[in-house]
Amino acid sequence: MAEQIDELPLFPLPDLVLFPGGSLPLHIFEHRYRQMVNSVLDGDAKFGVLNIDRSRGSVSDVGCCAEILEVQRLPDGRMNILTEGRQRFRVLDMIQEKPYLVGKVELIEDEPTENDLDPLAADMEQILRDVVRLSAKLADKDVEFPNDLPTGPENLSFWVAGSFPGLPSLQQSLLEMRDTGARLKKEAEILTSARQQLAARAALKDAFSEGTD
Repeated sequence: MAEQIDELPLFPLPDLVLFPGGSLPLHIFEHRYRQMVNSVLDGDAKFGVLNIDRSRGSVSDVGCCAEILEVQRLPDGRMNILTEGRQRFRVLDMIQEKPYLVGKVELIEDEPTENDLDPLAADMEQILRDVVRLSAKLADKDVEFPNDLPTGPENLSFWVAGSFPGLPSLQQSLLEMRDTGARLKKEAEILTSARQQLAARAALKDAFSEGTD
């Protein structure tokens, strides 16, 4: 059964989707959000991040809790904060709108599965290695593969989802999925297509280089 939270301050942000484990630095300048940050720091230091779909002018009802890890207070009252994504949630009801939004929410998790997802995760890691290698080749740069990838299929799926900046609609759909395997498969489809395009470009680059030797 999903856990309900009586009150969670909400911070809607345009075209931004936070995932569990993701890092989100924020510059807090509006007075209402200064109030919000100061309030949550007196409690569990958590607030909810919701994506605003600017193309539709709507706020998503599924978001991710952000926990404040670091705070830099500026002389004029503004703040720089560093947050990290925690649990996902669904907004059940808005219970306060001023000075900032507060909602009644339920925490959501991926559904348990008896399927072994480790092979999917291993395939995903290989696709990522290929994409990094091909991208480095095209850019003529040495790019090291991250050595701190999250462990476990679910955590890896969130990390990969967070690596699609500029695609908030896609990221929002991945955030709302509650099937780890389905999320990994969708991400694998996207990255496999990217790998094929990069491989084709790399082959053209090799052919051009050989032709100019």
